[in-house]
Amino acid sequence: MLTENNLTWKMRLRELFIDYICILIYLIILFGITMGIYLVVLKGIPEFNELQSQLVALLTSVIPIVLIFSFWDYSKGSIGKRKAGLELYYANKTFGASLVRNIIKFLPWQLGHIGTIRGIYTNFDTVAIIFTICSMVLAIVLLVMGLVRRDKRHLGDLIAGTQTQVR
Repeated sequence: MLTENNLTWKMRLRELFIDYICILIYLIILFGITMGIYLVVLKGIPEFNELQSQLVALLTSVIPIVLIFSFWDYSKGSIGKRKAGLELYYANKTFGASLVRNIIKFLPWQLGHIGTIRGIYTNFDTVAIIFTICSMVLAIVLLVMGLVRRDKRHLGDLIAGTQTQVR
């Protein structure tokens, strides 16, 4: 791993922007398929309780995105990394390391889901607010670590033994 990484914040933000466009495309397609099933097959949008809503969000958005990005990072890198001219280096290249990295990377998103969904069902009680704040704090910590550390590694990189570098 490099101790002085020449990865610039513009490269990192370009990577993140492109990757989040990919996520947005996935979510739009998911929404279209889901609404098609609800309206055509089920003849309406079903009512969900809080637990069901949490599971739907986890199983249809978070887990698939974590798995897709883990696969991309393990193979040739995410679309954002490739377009930004970046590559993910591993201390010990395993799919498990890629999976750990992406679980941590997308954890703020899941915590945000938990807080928002709980808030909708509880009129944003204390627990919902705590999850939402934890989501934002962790997202900021990960972003700041990846931008300002000399080695440009965020928490997921440190735990998984990975580092994004210029190709």
